[in-house]
Amino acid sequence: MSRLLLILFALTLSACATVPPERAQTDDRPLVILVGIDGFRPDYLERGVTPTLGGLRADGAFAAMRPSFPSVTFPNHYTLVTGVHPDRHGIVNNSMVDADLGRFSLGNAAAVTNGDWWNGGEPIWVTAERAGLTTGTMFWPGSEAEIEGVRPTHWTVFDQSMPGDARVDRVLEWLDLPGDQRPDFATLYFDIVDTAGHRHGPEAPETTEAAASVDASIARLIAGLEARGLADRTTLVIVADHGMAATSPDRAIYLDDLVDLEAIQIVHAGAFAGFNPAPGREAEVQAALVRRHANMECFNKADLPERLAYGRHPRVPAILCLPDTGWLVATRERPVRGPGGAHGYDNAAPDMAALFIAHGPGVRSGVTLDQMDAVDVQPLLARLLGIDAPAGDGAFEDAAPALIRP
Repeated sequence: MSRLLLILFALTLSACATVPPERAQTDDRPLVILVGIDGFRPDYLERGVTPTLGGLRADGAFAAMRPSFPSVTFPNHYTLVTGVHPDRHGIVNNSMVDADLGRFSLGNAAAVTNGDWWNGGEPIWVTAERAGLTTGTMFWPGSEAEIEGVRPTHWTVFDQSMPGDARVDRVLEWLDLPGDQRPDFATLYFDIVDTAGHRHGPEAPETTEAAASVDASIARLIAGLEARGLADRTTLVIVADHGMAATSPDRAIYLDDLVDLEAIQIVHAGAFAGFNPAPGREAEVQAALVRRHANMECFNKADLPERLAYGRHPRVPAILCLPDTGWLVATRERPVRGPGGAHGYDNAAPDMAALFIAHGPGVRSGVTLDQMDAVDVQPLLARLLGIDAPAGDGAFEDAAPALIRP
């Protein structure tokens, strides 16, 4: 650990969960912790409120990582742990429709916990459990479902009201368990930066305060690892799923002005929108939507730009409309309010870039990765864990410069 992290440990030790001497770890098994900070743009590190993350960046590897398209939460969190794009793993949006399974949304517990939605990719905790490792998931999309007949050894039902420090302490409690009950791999998820960004916008002081709060929780985690004698054998991989762009009621595209809403099924709207034409009205919808509009372009899903790697999965709606960054697709009944923030835009847009930091034994110091993509995280995790993972869309070579001995 660097001097900066040792100082942070001293400052936060009094606040971290104490560990009885008899529970201190004595084995030398390595530990990998994947930390997800929803909606954390890399440039948030420049606001002067994230000393812990800044220290990890300076001592480790960093990237302004490209998310998969669409640049939204569930698709990208599942991409990070499976190594395949949403068009392959099937979590194609936060809201989607499946001909056999019905409708999926973030608040639909029956869908979120149904492994049939998640069977298009193998998350790293399934791979690790099959390899004989112990895993724990402190909130991660997909971790509440049994996937391919496997669950993490330790997992928790998502509770947005649970404070960040309590989430950290739950992971530390798992690390206090004896022997093989202690995780070799764990995830930890924070959502408050994304929430603040949506409500107030990426430049708002509330978003900066949320980034500072998460930074303090990560300092608490490091202090807890130090107290347990685990810090020197722990690799932290800290990622975001996407960035955030500022939005405004002045940048709204209203579907009512373009097409008869009775002619379409709106699967999702906002920073990108998906529709299925009503039966018998396909030609009408094609003529109204599929073209370039002011501040937006609409495509048949088969004609999306190839670089988006999107449009083949049957859960993708027939027509996709991609607004320019910062614009939103809405209806007059549900107008754009704000100002605020949104994501889901073209994954090449700078505001959609996602944080990536790796720090720990074997990670180079002061490295910036130029080609890091969300699909590259799973092969990196597999290498750090010493396990073979299913081949995906990522390339370990993109992340290899982060390691001393790749």
